[in-house]
Amino acid sequence: MATTEADVSYSTGAIWVVIIGLGIGTFLLRFSFLGMIGNRSLPEWALRYLRYTPVAVLPGLVAPLVLWPAATDGAFDLPRFLAAVATVGIGIVTRNNLAGIIGGLAVLYLALFSLG
Repeated sequence: MATTEADVSYSTGAIWVVIIGLGIGTFLLRFSFLGMIGNRSLPEWALRYLRYTPVAVLPGLVAPLVLWPAATDGAFDLPRFLAAVATVGIGIVTRNNLAGIIGGLAVLYLALFSLG
């Protein structure tokens, strides 16, 4: 008799072993790049690329939520689109990621409240 995913159950201990193992693995991956450098300064080219990390991560996190929102089963949603446009606009004008995020959040809730 074949087992299905519903038949498999994991113990609490096994789940914690996986969580702790993933945490240690993530730490070691990051430490291998940043921790081994120690007190030495990074090269100028590395600092230049690291400066763009927040700008690259934010669209990568938000784009799927705007293009295929789970709240609408993947259908276009005007409030989320307006919030994304506001976030980008505020971020460009202020050159501040946090201001863009807060502004986009405000536009999202305002649009959800007013447009339904």
